[in-house]
Amino acid sequence: MKMILLLHFVILQVFYVVEGYPSGAPTGACEDMIPRHMGVLPQPSPAPYSLLTDSRTFEAGKPITVTIKGPDYRGVLLEARTDGSTNALGSWSLPPPDTKFLQCAGNPQGAVTHANTNLKGNSTVYNWIPPSITNPVYFVATVAEQRTVFWLNVRSATLTRGTTAGIGLATDAGATTAENKPFLLFATCFLVLQLLG
Repeated sequence: MKMILLLHFVILQVFYVVEGYPSGAPTGACEDMIPRHMGVLPQPSPAPYSLLTDSRTFEAGKPITVTIKGPDYRGVLLEARTDGSTNALGSWSLPPPDTKFLQCAGNPQGAVTHANTNLKGNSTVYNWIPPSITNPVYFVATVAEQRTVFWLNVRSATLTRGTTAGIGLATDAGATTAENKPFLLFATCFLVLQLLG
């Protein structure tokens, strides 16, 4: 009888390990972002996913929205980082449905992972709160379409530190609406006339 109970226990343990982590990534995945799906390797092909942000700059305390674009997915591990570091940076606010916080680098809200294997898609929006730092930041994710199909190192564009004035000036300087085109034409003509005469 003891042998049968032991055999059932071993089978259940093997089943749990083979199944992976349906309720979220383990904290051991924080640095290398590798799922602990036994016997399964990441996809060698380019990821069909991309990480999009609502800004190219960040300010301490002002939320940045991150969206994973691509096919629906079941598993995720999402962090913010700086170059040369594997530590999760900043904190995430209010995880979307079917996701949860993961404590990384001692930060209880340092990463976001899946809470179950329900499908998540392009409408799933993650909000990151930047800390007070000056280094550029990027987002990195492991995205699992299913337990045996996942991609590592899905990376966003790099965000640089900005200020409200800097963002406004950059936005205003690049704007070419119908409202400011006459002014730009006038200013250009005025400068040309000043140079010629």
